[in-house]
Parts: sequence; C-alpha cells; structure tokens
Amino acid sequence: MQLQEEEKKSRVVLVTKDINLRLKAKALDLPAEDYKTGKVKETMMMYSGRTTLENMDSEFIRKLYQEGRSEDVDALGKDKHNNHFYILKNCSASALAYYNGKEQEIERVDKVYAYGIKPKNAEQAFALHAILNPDIKLVTISGVAGTGKTLLALAGSLEMKNQYDQVILARPIVPLSNKEIGYLPGDAEEKVNPYMQPLWDNLNFIKNQFGDNEKKRKAIDEMQAQGKITICPLAFIRGRSLSNCIFIVDEAQNLTPHEVKTIITRAGENTKVILTGDVRQIDTPYLDEQSNGMSYVIERLKGQELYCHITLERGERSDLANLANEML
Repeated sequence: MQLQEEEKKSRVVLVTKDINLRLKAKALDLPAEDYKTGKVKETMMMYSGRTTLENMDSEFIRKLYQEGRSEDVDALGKDKHNNHFYILKNCSASALAYYNGKEQEIERVDKVYAYGIKPKNAEQAFALHAILNPDIKLVTISGVAGTGKTLLALAGSLEMKNQYDQVILARPIVPLSNKEIGYLPGDAEEKVNPYMQPLWDNLNFIKNQFGDNEKKRKAIDEMQAQGKITICPLAFIRGRSLSNCIFIVDEAQNLTPHEVKTIITRAGENTKVILTGDVRQIDTPYLDEQSNGMSYVIERLKGQELYCHITLERGERSDLANLANEML
C-alpha cells in the first residue's frame, strides 16, 4: 500500500499464493493475483491416461486376444500418447489394451494378481500393468478415496520384490485440513508413524490375504524385519540417492512442483517412483488443483517414454465410501 501511494503512475500488484492475503488486499483496493508459475492449464487436468474406443473392428479385437499384441497402431486413431491405455469395444467383444510407443505396438492388458490382490475393474488393471512394467520408471495414480491407489502400489511393489532391494514408503506430513496435532514423542520414525498408518493399514490388508504359515505372508514379515520395507520422512529426502528400490509417495497432491522434482531427482539406477494422490483432497492452504506437484508432473511428462499415468474413478472400498464421494 505504501508503494501504491508512492508510485501513483504505476500499477502496483500484490502476488501471493495466500488466498486470505489476496482477499484482504482486494478489500483495501490493492490489486492482488495468484502466483501462476507452476500452475497447469485446466484443460490438462482432463488427461486420465486412458481412452474408450467404441465400434472397433471385431476381427482386430479377436487377433489381439489370440496373439497378445498387434502392430496395427493406426487402429487407435491419430491422437496417440506413449504409455496410454485403451478400452476397445465392439457390440460383441471388448478388450483392454496398452500403446507401447517405444516398440510401436499395441499390447493386450490382462487382469493379473499381484500378491493376492486382483484388479476389480479396467482402471485398476491399467494401474497394475503400469506398476509391473519394468520399462516405466515413474507412475502417477490419481483417484478419489477408495479407488485402490495405495493398495495397488504396495501390492505391485511386493510382487516385484525380487527385482529391487527395498520398498520405501513416504507421504507428506500434512494433517487433515491443516489441523496440527502438536509435537509427538520419540525419534524421527516414531514421530512420523501416525501419519504413515494408512500405508501400514494397506500392507496389513495384503498380509491378511494369506494364512499365518503361508510363504507370501512370511516374506512380508521378513522384509519388514530386515528393513526392506521401510518408511522415509520426506523432510529428510534432500541429498539422498535412492538406488535399486521402489519409492512410493502417497498423498502426492500435497507436494509443491519443486518438492516433487526434488523427490524424483533422487532416483538412482534401477529405481521406480510411484506417486499416488487425489488433487481434490489437498490439505495445504497454498496449493490447488492446478498448482500442486502431482498435476504438474502429469502435464509436463505426459507421453514420455519412462512415464505413465492413470486416473482411477470407480471406488471399490465400500458402497458408503462411494456414496460420500458422490453426494458430499
């Protein structure tokens, strides 16, 4: 306001991500704008990583089922994205497909089990396919509550445990609606454990698919005991180099574009990064659907050879969770 008073011939604008400060400024007749660098275009938010194609040639679908792949990429139309998924439909048949831009071919996608977890719909099958694909080093999975984002990421990671030395779990330390719960006792791991409980809940759900004496359940217990499944506070990630591991970041919508870049650039040799989140569940007051780190990654990396994104829309947690997503 002092600058506005001194520079009467110039237009003075306050630029801030704090919406409350912008409202105060406008109440005092001081022009205020959001900080737009790092924001994605609203049209880019529509990218879901999958497309439904109706009236496909039934013969093409039949051959895709028989051979598992096809070099007839023109059947998908002109607007093709690398590592994009397709639901191919015909009156009498349908198929799930994946466009491999590197090999210039279409691959059939099957609903496969991953450590006792089987996809319940096409979107989950696509997400699991991307997680299990060794050529894709960065996967983002978005979707509303109950769509299975974290569960699929964990199940897929456990399925690939022999290909990596470690599975690292992380999520931003942001409490619900930014309501702090105060200081917690203990060391760094004990302090972040309450925030990491959703990850352990999903891990316990996977363990409960097997009996106490089954080999796969014992394998998870051994991995936990040996530190091969571990949590990592994101606050301590800077400067690290993560090699030969799977790095799962839950609630990635609460990260800024700069923080997401810091995390992904930690990836060393033979490391896979999986980001999960819902851009409509942001708990920090300085981010929105266009300015959060997850949206930023989806816009900037769409179509890249090492990257794949899929949006999950159908909730599978419970009828009550689906009702809340739709009506509340």
